[in-house]
Amino acid sequence: MTISQGATLPDATLVQLGEKGPQPVSIAEKTKGRKVVIFAVPGAYTPTCHSAHVPSFIRTKAQFDAKGVDEIICISVNDPFVMKAWGDATGASAAGLTMLADPHSEFTKAVGMEFDAPPAGLMARSKRYAMLVEDGKVTLFRPEESPGTCEISGGESLLAAM
Repeated sequence: MTISQGATLPDATLVQLGEKGPQPVSIAEKTKGRKVVIFAVPGAYTPTCHSAHVPSFIRTKAQFDAKGVDEIICISVNDPFVMKAWGDATGASAAGLTMLADPHSEFTKAVGMEFDAPPAGLMARSKRYAMLVEDGKVTLFRPEESPGTCEISGGESLLAAM
């Protein structure tokens, strides 16, 4: 079942590459008592993710800060090494976005947003979406209809809906 507004986020362990290597990150702990934007993409370096989705949150980071958002998290079904390199390549990490890997699709499956696209070599990947989470509860959920579009889940669109 797909997560919806008003639902509590399921706990799942994501992975972030830190100074001491890959580190587990509990999404429940990350969102507890905080206002967090989470956006997910089908894959690092894929065209729409790389040229539209991540840049939209880099452009709007200061506006989210002004609205009291504590953290913006990008999740992709990739390994933490790829997510670190992608965050560095796009400027997302320098802009203050948190790049988290969901290597086993644990979080993606728990929120009901997994899909397969065998012709593109994408298996057990995440559909594209953005959500606002306040103290572990989803207060705004914006899933895209097509993985190749970034219209309602981009930074500007999420800001406008807040």
